[in-house]
Amino acid sequence: MFRAHATAVYAYAARLTGDRSAAEDAVSLTFLEAWRLRQKLLPDSEWPGRTPGSPEDGGSAQESDDDGLRPWIFGIATNVLRNMQRTARRHSAALARLPRQDAEDDFSEVLVARIEDAERLAAARTALGRLRKREREVFALCVWSELSYAEAAAALDVPVSTVRSRLARARQRLRRLAESELGRRSVIRGRGKPRPSSPTGQEKVGRTDAARLTQ
Repeated sequence: MFRAHATAVYAYAARLTGDRSAAEDAVSLTFLEAWRLRQKLLPDSEWPGRTPGSPEDGGSAQESDDDGLRPWIFGIATNVLRNMQRTARRHSAALARLPRQDAEDDFSEVLVARIEDAERLAAARTALGRLRKREREVFALCVWSELSYAEAAAALDVPVSTVRSRLARARQRLRRLAESELGRRSVIRGRGKPRPSSPTGQEKVGRTDAARLTQ
């Protein structure tokens, strides 16, 4: 049975699936199912309108047997392919429901980012040490300790307006000094020219950046 119909079943499955591997799986499942259901197959003599080996049949008993098996085998193959398609759809639907994972960065890019981040922190630490004492105090209270302007003013016994102006100057100087230090480090490492300070202030020193300096 397998030798007689396997090639035809494979061609049928391959055309429907467009996948050689899936077609091979379909052939295997088809003939496994055919073997399991073999007792349900009608004897040769009971196929409608067929009398094996009779003169009016115009063929041998083997030919009649093959003609009877063919539709039965292809019926099984059709059901197998339908089940495979349903399984594939369920699998695709299950995958679609999974949360997407962002592609991992290339390790070289991660390493470069870490080096640059470490350099920025080192430059910021150096710049912080160059701030005036009063500016550094206000920066520490408002940024690191997260005090409000009023609380910092009370702690320093100065007006709130003084706290605001000192903090603004501290941020400006810290940004400028950090950029200068970072550029100097880049030249030392041979990675480029000194970076000009940013007049637009796009790179601000905030609470998070400052907090990391103490880590």
